[in-house]
Amino acid sequence: MPAIVAFLIALLVAFLQNRTLSFQEKIHVIAGGVGNDNIITMCLIFLAAGAFSGTVSAAGGVESTVNLGLSILPSGIVVAGLMMIACFISVSMGTSMGTIGALGPIAIGISDKTGYSLAICIGAVVSGAMFGDNLSMISDTTIAAVRTQGCEMKDKFKENFFLVLPAACISLILYGVLARNGSYQMNEALPYHLIQVIPYVVVLAGALIGINVFIVLISGTLVSILAGLLTSTIAVDEIFTVMQEGITSMYDITVISIIVACIVSLVKKNGGIEYILDIIHRSIKSHSGGEFGIAILAVLVDLCTANNTIAIVMAGPIAKEISEDYNISPRRTASLLDIFTSVTQGLIPYGAQLLLAAGLTKLSPVNIIPYLFYPVLMGISVIFILLIRKDEKVPLTEETQIDFNKNL
Repeated sequence: MPAIVAFLIALLVAFLQNRTLSFQEKIHVIAGGVGNDNIITMCLIFLAAGAFSGTVSAAGGVESTVNLGLSILPSGIVVAGLMMIACFISVSMGTSMGTIGALGPIAIGISDKTGYSLAICIGAVVSGAMFGDNLSMISDTTIAAVRTQGCEMKDKFKENFFLVLPAACISLILYGVLARNGSYQMNEALPYHLIQVIPYVVVLAGALIGINVFIVLISGTLVSILAGLLTSTIAVDEIFTVMQEGITSMYDITVISIIVACIVSLVKKNGGIEYILDIIHRSIKSHSGGEFGIAILAVLVDLCTANNTIAIVMAGPIAKEISEDYNISPRRTASLLDIFTSVTQGLIPYGAQLLLAAGLTKLSPVNIIPYLFYPVLMGISVIFILLIRKDEKVPLTEETQIDFNKNL
């Protein structure tokens, strides 16, 4: 069933509940939910990210980045190199699906020419794709996590990066060890233009510096157009067409986000969120317990939706309530949502990422899962760090302190 149909059915069910409210009153409730600053901002960022993605792809940025990476990588670490390239591309593009689609055929070619297991090669690509999907400043998961928790992207990135860095390093080592005795020689030409890679660098650097995300994405789009014109990959009369193609690619997640906002607003009005929080509070008795509660919530919702962005949008309001009750910083909450939905999304055999990888390679998702080192290690790494490293707690208001003490 298409995701949008499933959520429309869920919205219908929410409308049928709570007979004390009239139909018009329920329309007013969902209008208030959709009109929330975070929802509107998130949808606009999705569209701006789509414009950048469309123009940079049309300008040849993806192909140049891949070819540049393959040209400079030593043959002995080519499988680990596949993950490194996938990391960079997914951080730059903000899409794990686009990364797998771009690098999947290359993974097949490397497997054919080297004798490395195809499952290992595509596993390295999926691992790198999930790394960037979790960290990219223009990823829809990052945007959703940041907007639902009300924190800055740069703060979430810094928090997130150090939580997942150990997992990324260990994964690279494991791929390097598995392929240490192989060699790889590209016979065909690997043309690339450094100017086509610049838009990614602009977006990544701007986001890390802390420049407003709209300025970063608009700047990246303009630089992509300029790169496309200079390398003759984009004609003048195609500029707005490629932008439109990128924007329309974000329609599904934008519309779904709006529908989810409607559902969440009705669920909250009907007492559903309060009920879920009450169940969670029975099991959580501390700050650390609140962090693990958010992680478990993220995993369960992603298992049900098989889409980490939708899972974050759905779980975000509940996670925010938990973070406020247990004094967890917004950046830590956003990181936990993004990380644990990515862990789940990278491992479920019915998720879009593994289905795409399986479709490209003609393998079963079950054959690829044993070589998905990064999602597994990411979960283990973050759990370990949560146990030994305390979050920087936010100051409690008097009202929150009373609620906190009551929950304890």
